[in-house]
Amino acid sequence: MGKIGLALAQTCIVWEDKAANYKKAEYMLRQAKAHHADTIFFPEMSFTGFSMNISATAEEDEATLTHMRRLSAAYQMHIGFGWVKACGGRAQNHYTVLDQTGEVLSDYIKIHPFSYSGEDKQFQGGSEISFFKINHILCSSFICYDLRFPEIFQAASKQAEVIVVAANWPACRSEHWKTLLRARAIENQVYIAAVNCVGTIGGTEYLGDSCVFNPNGENQAGGGAVEGLIYYEIAGDTAAFRRDFPIRQDRREELYRRLMDQSNEVC
Repeated sequence: MGKIGLALAQTCIVWEDKAANYKKAEYMLRQAKAHHADTIFFPEMSFTGFSMNISATAEEDEATLTHMRRLSAAYQMHIGFGWVKACGGRAQNHYTVLDQTGEVLSDYIKIHPFSYSGEDKQFQGGSEISFFKINHILCSSFICYDLRFPEIFQAASKQAEVIVVAANWPACRSEHWKTLLRARAIENQVYIAAVNCVGTIGGTEYLGDSCVFNPNGENQAGGGAVEGLIYYEIAGDTAAFRRDFPIRQDRREELYRRLMDQSNEVC
């Protein structure tokens, strides 16, 4: 049974300043390494903040990916981070996970752009779930607004034991953040490792509240509203939770699909 020595990097992102945020990331990597963590996750759009200014943030040369690959190899840590990739007239909101040598384990594109903020005007949504293994534990990742769509968590949790949620989730909806994270852990019987930013970034206030929920929905670690690292060791015991309380065997997915089709016909 594997274990993940996890560090969640709850950062106050310097607005649209990649160089400053790279320095902050390396400082946190040093801290995490000294704490004997082997994995660190940063928030969504880790080095720019949640900016719609894709002319300033989007990358064609994948400079952020190149930089973080060097750091993961130098510190011999798994690293998850968010960045913006140029894609024609719009961009893509990526969350990439590297192994301890700098190789790409996973490159997820946010499925649900946040149309309320106009993200859909600047970003095109992805269409694939991504999986990766850390220390023999199968994981998946989603980004911020994806949290409001339970169907993709049900799909990922058929295989994943841990689901990472990287976000720039604002303070005005902090209760939604905490409630939905716990719900996703309970209904899918998975670990949820959630990392959010903190502070005032680009004129928006963020409260952090990075945390880890176990498959029973119990909060195992939390960061409050201060910048810093949240540590937790995730054990590869998701299957044991599911054996002890086997609710997933009662799911009727064919029925759910038929009911959805019927509902669409009525509409």
